[in-house]
Amino acid sequence: MTVTKISLNNNQLKIVAMVSMLLDHVGLMLLPQYTILRVLGRLAFPIFAYMIAEGCLHTKNRTRYFLHLLLPAVLIQAVYTFAMHSLYQNILVTFSLSVITIFAIDRFAKKKTAVSCAVMALALAAVLFLSVVLPILLKDRGFAVDYGFLGVLLPVAVYFAPKKIWKIISVTVILLIRGILFGELKWFALLAIPLLLLYNGKRGKLKLKYLFYVFYPAHLVLLYVIELLIK
Repeated sequence: MTVTKISLNNNQLKIVAMVSMLLDHVGLMLLPQYTILRVLGRLAFPIFAYMIAEGCLHTKNRTRYFLHLLLPAVLIQAVYTFAMHSLYQNILVTFSLSVITIFAIDRFAKKKTAVSCAVMALALAAVLFLSVVLPILLKDRGFAVDYGFLGVLLPVAVYFAPKKIWKIISVTVILLIRGILFGELKWFALLAIPLLLLYNGKRGKLKLKYLFYVFYPAHLVLLYVIELLIK
């Protein structure tokens, strides 16, 4: 008798995360009375954050990878700010800050030059200002980075962790800290840990590289239109 080892590849985890995100936003925007939707929605962020770290590790063009996050982030944020009159920053902004932090630190680690040191210092200062200082200064105006500084830190911790077990431990510790600090539904993000433990490090056969960049704004627009029709 042979035993089949259960595992999940990159594509499969991203699909799980997208379904989770959709359920979360349906619960937030359309069906707030069904808390289970928000609970299931807690799976999305840890999985996406882990995959962002994986993308940084395997990308062949770091500039292009960063721009693929930053440009949609800016476009979506402009539309969101105009439509909702809110300064709350979308998740792609959070991940853009994570990526620039990863690349800046990694460049300095590999090339310990004055230039790489200055780049890292500037990048870290900008990230801290946007994710920590500015939310405090503009608290009354609703400015905040989605998932906050800990959200920015999660992909960074995963990227620099040497082995899978340490990556999982890093995710667990940060999620525990978020649960302690913010409580309520944040604890349910730990449900993503068993799924991440099943990750086999493979991309999968299908090329779903740009699916998330399309799905993220598309589902938000669709839900927003439905919400307007209901109101």
